[in-house]
Amino acid sequence: MRGCVLPPLRRYPTVHELGVHAAALAARRPEDVRLRRVGTSRAGAPLWLLSVGHGSRQALVVAGPHANEPVGGATALRLAERVLADPRLTEGADATWNLLLCLDPDGSRRNETWLSGPYTLGHYFRHFFRPGFLEQPEWLPEGEGGAVLPETRTLLDLQDELRPFLQCSLHGVDVGGAFVELTRDLPGLAQRVAHSAARLGIPRELGPYDTLYWPMLGPAVYRVPPPRTGDLAAAITEAAVESTWFHPQPYGTVTAIVEAPMWGVDAVEDPARPADPDAVLRSVSHVLRRGTQHLESVLARVRPGLGTSPAVARLLAPVDDYLLVGPGIADSWDPDVRDSTTRALPPLDTARLTALRLAGRRVALRTAGLLHQLVTATGRDPGGVLPELDRLIDLWCADYRDGCGAYWIPVARQVEYQARVVLAVFDLAGRHPRVSPAARDSGWGAVPRPTAPVRRD
Repeated sequence: MRGCVLPPLRRYPTVHELGVHAAALAARRPEDVRLRRVGTSRAGAPLWLLSVGHGSRQALVVAGPHANEPVGGATALRLAERVLADPRLTEGADATWNLLLCLDPDGSRRNETWLSGPYTLGHYFRHFFRPGFLEQPEWLPEGEGGAVLPETRTLLDLQDELRPFLQCSLHGVDVGGAFVELTRDLPGLAQRVAHSAARLGIPRELGPYDTLYWPMLGPAVYRVPPPRTGDLAAAITEAAVESTWFHPQPYGTVTAIVEAPMWGVDAVEDPARPADPDAVLRSVSHVLRRGTQHLESVLARVRPGLGTSPAVARLLAPVDDYLLVGPGIADSWDPDVRDSTTRALPPLDTARLTALRLAGRRVALRTAGLLHQLVTATGRDPGGVLPELDRLIDLWCADYRDGCGAYWIPVARQVEYQARVVLAVFDLAGRHPRVSPAARDSGWGAVPRPTAPVRRD
């Protein structure tokens, strides 16, 4: 593209590079592009919003809500370029695109040791970071009034200011396939997702663990159910709490969570039914249970020597979360443990069973990688666990690679897929608007104007 800000995408941009590229784009096209600081992270990093166009209908795109999912920032910049190149997406649609470049810059920076490669599973998991559940800015476990993270408050305030007709949250799947979650149906999206995935050679995930109990709106498209009260384990594994996905619903907003995989696994879209699904369930449950027990033993040996610094606490929080939920997940799948009080599993084909296998390995590998970082950061290994952790990480990554057939998807293809899906959602949301009570009362139609002027600083 002429005047392109980003170089060819051979790797993910860092948080700093996102800001630099956005500033260059705003300087090049000041009449159409504004860059403003809308908030500050816990560590003092700026939260940048890149706005393109001057239409009255606001679209909000949120990149980087999960620290280990860097594809969204690159997608946001690609979208800005594409929107600038096609007036039909701004003037023609009476739309302004608002791109929040990274919702969790502090956590994202902790992943930058693997961002430039090599893109191997072992390198990724040894440098993986994702904060504990209570520090993930899209979640509202204590409700909107209890939101304490400045990143969360920034996003909520931005939603209230813009009252967007569309919100897209850009996520990544480390190993698996592509899928989309919606707060309400957008007819035709499943076909658009299928077309984009096929053109780019990206598998669709037809039974993700994230959506295990959620309604399917079409292949690889799922409806997010309203939040419900539950324990912490359910909240972590099922997103069963209030979230920023639902906050703007009173404005008629539809939220789309667009997931793009880093490593693809073709079996996640295989509809065949195995001869003995229960045998597969027993196997994946046993693997997860045994891995969790092993890692609990490792943590017990190293915890006394880790200290209590804030850096240690940030790494221990997700470790404790994963070890908390692991045994319960294994029990919920195991045919020999499940009983009449256990929630019934949906019909199990190869796609869904593969997704469960990937999810079980993910819990163990993330925990092992975080423990590896905790021990490495001490500069010593008093428990002698590093060789053990290296062996487990190598073994479990080999299962992903050789047992599941995981293969790397180039960054440029991840970004192109995610951008195409966002554009499809934008088109369909405009065709199927939902008029909220607030919108009807305001007299402005499907998307009410903000009560306060949109800041342009």
